[in-house]
Amino acid sequence: MIDLTETSVSSEELFDGVLLHAHRDTVRLPDGRTASREWLDHPGAVAVVPLFANGDTMLIRQFRFPPRRTFVEVPAGKFDHDDEPSEAVGRRELKEETGLSAETLTPLGTFFPCIGYSNEVIHVYLAEDLTQGEQELTDDEFAEPMRLPFEEAVAQAMDGSLADMKTITALTRAHYAIQQRGAKI
Repeated sequence: MIDLTETSVSSEELFDGVLLHAHRDTVRLPDGRTASREWLDHPGAVAVVPLFANGDTMLIRQFRFPPRRTFVEVPAGKFDHDDEPSEAVGRRELKEETGLSAETLTPLGTFFPCIGYSNEVIHVYLAEDLTQGEQELTDDEFAEPMRLPFEEAVAQAMDGSLADMKTITALTRAHYAIQQRGAKI
């Protein structure tokens, strides 16, 4: 196999924001030449698929400013600290956005949603043995929980009704995990 690794020779920070940090790196290409790469440093995130005992799930409706529209999504949020465990982030975001607490969180892996311009990684969990409480949204967060059959949510992910990639990925991974254990929804 050919070594395709690009090695950073120098890095310039272009923007230091609250969430994102933009960089321009000069990289050494596999053939020895150099090129420029612009990329965003992201703290990472966790997405959670809640699964109720009766086969329902809970998604949220939330306005997203960059595309200027409302999306239906799985509960999710970013890491607040470098050393924060992904399971703790998942539990926090599930509670904040839906009011749900989960006795069981099953890891469903990670994925990189924007490999062409960001190092963001999203950890996915299946949340079960749920207890309903009150939402704990932050002061600048608005989200409307939506309870629906899990199979309906998966169908929406597959037919294009849902447009958020983390939600589509999280739902299909959860669906696969449930099928693997032989459970009927």
